[in-house]
Amino acid sequence: MPTIAEVIAAVPEWAGRAVETQPIGGGLTNANFRVVVERTSFFVRIPGPATDLLAVDRANELANTRAAAVAGVGPRVIRHLPAWDAMVLEWLPGRTMSNTAFAEPGMPGRVALALRQLHAGPRFRLDFDMFRLAERYLGVVDNLDAVIPGGYREHLPLIPRIELALAARPLPSVPAHNDLLAENYLDDGERLWIVDYEYSGNADPTFELGNTSQELGFDGDRIAALCAAYFGEASPRLLARMRLQMIMSDVGWTLWAAIQARISTIDYDFMGWADERWARAAAALDGPDLGGWLSDAAS
Repeated sequence: MPTIAEVIAAVPEWAGRAVETQPIGGGLTNANFRVVVERTSFFVRIPGPATDLLAVDRANELANTRAAAVAGVGPRVIRHLPAWDAMVLEWLPGRTMSNTAFAEPGMPGRVALALRQLHAGPRFRLDFDMFRLAERYLGVVDNLDAVIPGGYREHLPLIPRIELALAARPLPSVPAHNDLLAENYLDDGERLWIVDYEYSGNADPTFELGNTSQELGFDGDRIAALCAAYFGEASPRLLARMRLQMIMSDVGWTLWAAIQARISTIDYDFMGWADERWARAAAALDGPDLGGWLSDAAS
């Protein structure tokens, strides 16, 4: 990884100008900075090491970040530094969102509006499929001899049933973010912006809706409200698809966290995060509603 000083020195437009830097905490993969060049702010993202093990394709990320900017929902790429795959992005003023903020009234409708705008934009460079990504992550886990939560492999026979149910009546794919933690939304007071396109790709829209519902801690009423705001209805079939995709979100990102626990130098309890994810997925897989969701999704 380059230092922020090396990145600044590599931007020709900043040579000889007054530059201030401020680290931005909270990133779980990359090093992020606010760089102020004579009163103009920029966001600088420096990729973390070994992100290829996490299936991050930097060319895909760059192309999709630019596409999201064209859609009007993401920041513009000011400069890309190919030697390090570092990006200088437009600074978006606004509050970084949190699960507490998303508990405010009207948030499912605002999320749906931002997602519909992203999904109506230019197609992304690559496709995204959590079933295939989870298989890839499991191979990385085995190669690294990484620890995964107990009971994970015993539940794997249930995953093909979910895939078959979703494939029975598939939805057209859309350019999707696929990793919509609360912190990947910014609120400027009028609209929500979406940032950080590392795992973006063309995907089933119900994965996007299910993933963000899971990440934001939405309850049943808010899940239904998000579905209705996005699709115009909250039918049993669409809600079932979202519920199954919520499970798949946890199935895949559990392994992501286990890999991070093995390779990351960031001071973060990735294994605790993996255990929390898997406990939620296992409860759904073992719960009384799974059969109904499978039936409704395929109906």
